[in-house]
Amino acid sequence: MNANQTELSQSEREELRDSPLYSPDLAPVPVERRKWTLWNFAALWISMAACIPTYMLASSLIGGGMNWWQAILTIFLGNVIVLIPMVLNAHAGTAYGIPFPVFCRAAFGTRGANVPALLRALVACGWFGIQTWIGGDAIYKILTVWFPSLAQSAALGGLGISLPQLLCFLFFWAINMAVIYAGIDSIRILLSIKAPLLIALGLMLLAWACQKAGGFGPMLSKPSDFAAGGSKSGQFWQFFGPSLTAMVGFWATLSLNIPDFSRYARSQRDQVLGQTIGLPATMALYSFIGVAVTSATTIIYHETIWNPVDLLAKFKDNHVVLVISLFALCLATLATNIAANVVSPANDFANLAPRFLTFRLGGLITGIIGILIMPWKLIADPHGYIFTWLGGYGALLGPIGGILIADYYVRRHRQLNLVDLYRPGGEYNYTNGFGVAALVVLVVSILPNLPGFLATTNVVPPASVPKLFLHLYDYTWFVGFGLSFFLYLAAKKLFPDPAR
Repeated sequence: MNANQTELSQSEREELRDSPLYSPDLAPVPVERRKWTLWNFAALWISMAACIPTYMLASSLIGGGMNWWQAILTIFLGNVIVLIPMVLNAHAGTAYGIPFPVFCRAAFGTRGANVPALLRALVACGWFGIQTWIGGDAIYKILTVWFPSLAQSAALGGLGISLPQLLCFLFFWAINMAVIYAGIDSIRILLSIKAPLLIALGLMLLAWACQKAGGFGPMLSKPSDFAAGGSKSGQFWQFFGPSLTAMVGFWATLSLNIPDFSRYARSQRDQVLGQTIGLPATMALYSFIGVAVTSATTIIYHETIWNPVDLLAKFKDNHVVLVISLFALCLATLATNIAANVVSPANDFANLAPRFLTFRLGGLITGIIGILIMPWKLIADPHGYIFTWLGGYGALLGPIGGILIADYYVRRHRQLNLVDLYRPGGEYNYTNGFGVAALVVLVVSILPNLPGFLATTNVVPPASVPKLFLHLYDYTWFVGFGLSFFLYLAAKKLFPDPAR
């Protein structure tokens, strides 16, 4: 067959129908179904970026010592950087119509692809739980405005949350599951509705805050103070490295599984321009809205209110505003959650047993794990959320990205054997289905970041870890990506694939 073949013929689909690696959910998208335009991809990123975590993202950076424009610039730079592997990995999805776990088979083997796919899936389960908790918490806090007694409910045993909080969380979880059941087209429609709505609402909130406060408040009129000790510039550069890494880590997940969306793209131009227009600018804009509105609250309410849900609760006498705001927040969180945290793990879990696990069942597995991790505990500590969670999984996902890009662009020059991606005994079978070189390089590239992670999470005393490893951990994603990229190419040069 032609190495540039972009879809399977009917006879090839019939041939592969009984293959354990093939299913309708993982099969290449036919050309006639690749309808996502530039606007759809811009809407995808505007929709995913315009969410509560983005609104609050700058708060930890400002709390750590940056002033407002340094925080926004760091966020913007991080998203420009992560856009590069995002666009590069999206190419295979658009060219061949394949999802992320199938793309992984080229480097990791037809069975070994489950390793990076499951690592990505487990991270997505964590994010799914976090976003679902945020959506449920928005419903709960607005309800307490009308029913104040709900806020007096005692916590349930070791859960750390009350029954009303749990019920709101599960209610929002059920809405997510319903959208998953409706399928990928419903997600595209949801994103297209949410994108202009959330930008408009964010700008309206910004205008209200500016008018009400007579400006943007103290954060935007003077630099924030750094922690005691040391110079401002010295502390900024010390804080900038891990902060930039965390900002890259924010969307490092999507930089891997973007083929899950780009497989529906009409052309490479649509996916490249759409993502470039939609991601960095929206992240910077929505983060700025969060900083500016929060700064204004220090004048309006004489307290700093970072959480937009807490701010909206201040409108307790205006039920119309509360209802509209509740709808907007839930829609924002729902669209981001489904697109960013369900599509990928649903495909990743389906890749474990394509003939038995469907996209919908994979989504249900994601949802169940998202409950079991108790996400309200995961984000209870802002420092742990930014530097342990985002930095920690960056150490896992950076090496995967380095291997995929090195394999696809340098070794294969963007040429894949589409049929053999679904054939157990084909070109990508390697050693009983495992790409040993890719798997070994993955482990080796994760190891340099492991001591820093153990120290950050206090599994081992930080003083017992050499400073070199602590400094490396400040750049987890970059270290893992760069190391894996070059080690993989070296490994394949020294141990080339056997001729077939």
